[in-house]
Amino acid sequence: MINTLRTLCALPGVSSFEDEVRDYIRNRVAPYADSLRVDAMGNLIVFKKGAKSTGNKLMLCAHMDEVGLIVRDITDEGYLKFSCVGGIDRRVLLGKQVMVGTNKVPGIIGLKAIHMTTPEERKKVPPLTDYYIDIGAADQEQAQKLVELGDCCVFAGDVVEFGGGMLKAKAIDDRVGCAVLVKLLEEELPMDCTFVFTVQEEVGTRGAFGAAFSVTPEIAVVFEGTTAADNPALEEHTQVCWPGRGPVLSWMDGSAVYDRELFELLRGLAEANRVPWQMKHYLSGGTDAGAIQRTKAGVRVTGISAAVRYLHAPSSVASISDMEHMLTLARLFVQAVADQS
Repeated sequence: MINTLRTLCALPGVSSFEDEVRDYIRNRVAPYADSLRVDAMGNLIVFKKGAKSTGNKLMLCAHMDEVGLIVRDITDEGYLKFSCVGGIDRRVLLGKQVMVGTNKVPGIIGLKAIHMTTPEERKKVPPLTDYYIDIGAADQEQAQKLVELGDCCVFAGDVVEFGGGMLKAKAIDDRVGCAVLVKLLEEELPMDCTFVFTVQEEVGTRGAFGAAFSVTPEIAVVFEGTTAADNPALEEHTQVCWPGRGPVLSWMDGSAVYDRELFELLRGLAEANRVPWQMKHYLSGGTDAGAIQRTKAGVRVTGISAAVRYLHAPSSVASISDMEHMLTLARLFVQAVADQS
């Protein structure tokens, strides 16, 4: 699975620009699918028959998009001004490399030199309007030959395994979920499953609502990357979850209260099969589960996530064993739902 994840993380897929990710997944899973379609929003919806015919009872979901930037202006000097797509901490931007537009023009995020700032300015995080992207253009005319307004900018960087079984990459949120779904699709299934690779999760879970409305499942499992926040500067009770301690099982976040019976089923499966697991110690944010849960007459939702350090940053970090255990737990859950059907 990790090789699949490495490939997925390297692809650009800023919200509403998920084309390359979707194309890769579609080509990869097409030989295993019984039906496959892309809806009006751009969600990839794949149905695969299993040993037990249950129709659309179970939906497995992961989002394809990642946070990034979008070009909103080109200065007379040839610099690009930008806005954020999704939630990005401005503190992580300075000096980072990006690729701009479909031509993947390389650029560097810049800011006024520190020796030009006042003591008061150094105490504050600069506003986004102070940042710019340098693509090496001599002036506006030269820059306009390379990029256009509305081009997306994706963070650039290598996918690296390091330390004690850790992986560093951009977009682990949520290419880890996509990798789990791809691997499941390539296997024989105990029941019919609908796999949904959603778009625009990072800008308001927009793709998931339409996809769930179309599929109308009874049960949905959302596979995600979630913030770890196990920074050594924080007291333990303020930390969220920890890479290396197993998948995170969701019971509540800022968007949804998850189905209690499904949560207990996941917990029981993990403990019975010696799969490490954990819960969040701090609740915030949201996932596609919030949109799916409120679709039509309602959907029972649950979630399995990997704890990810530096979420929504150019370089995120997660435990390889956690991500592999996500796949193990996903297999166990599908089998358990099939046994109950």
